[in-house]
Amino acid sequence: MTLLERVKAERLPQHVALIMDGNGRWAQARDLPRTAGHRAGAVAAERLIRFAVERIGLKHLTLFAFSSENWTRPRDEVDFLMDLLREFIEEKKSEFIEAGVRLRVAGNVDELPESLREIVLRVVRETAGGEKLHLTVALNYGGRQDIVQACVSIAEDVAAGRLAPTGISAESIAEYLHTSGIPDPDLVVRTSGEIRLSNFLLWQAAYAELYFADALWPDFTPAELLRAIDVFQKRERRYGGTRGERQ
Repeated sequence: MTLLERVKAERLPQHVALIMDGNGRWAQARDLPRTAGHRAGAVAAERLIRFAVERIGLKHLTLFAFSSENWTRPRDEVDFLMDLLREFIEEKKSEFIEAGVRLRVAGNVDELPESLREIVLRVVRETAGGEKLHLTVALNYGGRQDIVQACVSIAEDVAAGRLAPTGISAESIAEYLHTSGIPDPDLVVRTSGEIRLSNFLLWQAAYAELYFADALWPDFTPAELLRAIDVFQKRERRYGGTRGERQ
């Protein structure tokens, strides 16, 4: 039995979230500009999305594309990333629609350049009917910022009488996050050998299984994803319970 067959024979994670790290180091190792690493990273993302739809059948996939802290990078690199993201989303729109991929964005879209913001919102609208894969791109996203904006919105609703303080719960808070309506990730994968979440889905990943791959993001192949899912399937998820209470 192949690894793909073995993974598909077991219960798949409902939601896989990926921290795509290592583009710059990939380029540096090849004496290429960082922009070449980002472009290679976009190719890797396209490859994983297609594999998730056509070969595994994942229902929810989230990609950490640009964090709220990434604005501190050199201006020319940020500009390149914004253009690359716009180009990627615009070029893939028809393919997403045909494949049944629904695009969502998690993060503060209002702070994005107008050209990127417009294409993001348009593709989100035009792919709204997709049911095969729910693809979320975390764009200008930070986990702490996500929780803060949720708290502000909750406070406004309490002040306006739309929400009673006693109505605040873990479930209701989740409805105010950028990922409202999306199940929490079962598996969070980070590439490049770094072992941290880097402000990604801090609330949502409370009980996620974590997997850290040594491969730099442009080298992260479908086989690497299968290995991560295979490890996930062998773990016992207890959610605070005792051993043997397998979920």
